Amino acid sequence: MLKYDPLACLPSSEELPDSDDTPVDNELQNIIPGLLKVILAMVWAERMDWFFGIDMGIYYDPDLPAIVPDGFLSLGVERFYDENLRPSYVLWEEKKLPLLVLEVVSQTYRGEYSTKKAEYARLGILYYVVYNPFRRRKPHLEVYKLVNNTYELHDGNPVWLPEIGLGIGIERGTYLGIPREWMYWYNHQGQKLLTPEEDKKLAQQKAQLAEQKAQLAEQKAQLAEQKAQLLQERLRSLGIDPDSLT
Repeated sequence: MLKYDPLACLPSSEELPDSDDTPVDNELQNIIPGLLKVILAMVWAERMDWFFGIDMGIYYDPDLPAIVPDGFLSLGVERFYDENLRPSYVLWEEKKLPLLVLEVVSQTYRGEYSTKKAEYARLGILYYVVYNPFRRRKPHLEVYKLVNNTYELHDGNPVWLPEIGLGIGIERGTYLGIPREWMYWYNHQGQKLLTPEEDKKLAQQKAQLAEQKAQLAEQKAQLAEQKAQLLQERLRSLGIDPDSLT
């Protein structure tokens, strides 16, 4: 009996468009997701079961165009597809929905609070994160979790994401030599996971501190030796052999 595989009739990731030729609106929409991916690559260096896509198409229906968030995270998938990497993220191949999608708002809204939000909810993506650096009276970061098919806003900064095992939030820092407000991953204690530059700077500070401690210990040892020599000289001036006291 002939077995029918419905997936065999669907286009593969190599056959689907991997670009819509639409330019991004500002630099942050690439750099911020890029930073999150770089940090994950450091802290999850030994893990091979995750993928973070940046400005990449997510195909969920072969008859519809892809959705393209600024960034998204999937767990339980291959980190590296092959040596050519992924041209796009195709749900009928990956068989895993992204756990989190990220949108960085430009000065021109692109449906981040309406159509995109509704689309991600309809697909069943658990976390929807919106970063809007242009807001003045509202928080720059909003983290939504899907509950009963509706996104609920979670207060706080950072916000812990138990299904991912990390928190996400914003604070000032330095990346690519730029001091500003950046988005970070956080550990369970609420400590941010550093950018490569910050990690290098911290390592340098620790090395300098260790060197200072070593110098201080050496100075104390030299001072103790000088005091011992002075004491021996004082004893000899009193006619006492210091060696006879040991």
